[in-house]
Amino acid sequence: MAKATPIRELSPDELKVRLRELKEEALNLRLQQSTGQIENTDRIRIVRREKARVLTALNEKASA
Repeated sequence: MAKATPIRELSPDELKVRLRELKEEALNLRLQQSTGQIENTDRIRIVRREKARVLTALNEKASA
């Protein structure tokens, strides 16, 4: 849970901005992968997991 702690401290507005940034990065990574330009394929998984953490924090704040 150490990775999610800083995310949970963000406000809902900050979380939404972070989610938008992560979605944009995921799109760029998918485009790089499809054209064969991606160098770090591990980054796709990292971004996907961080996106899930942000969504979880948003849902926790919404239900609280």
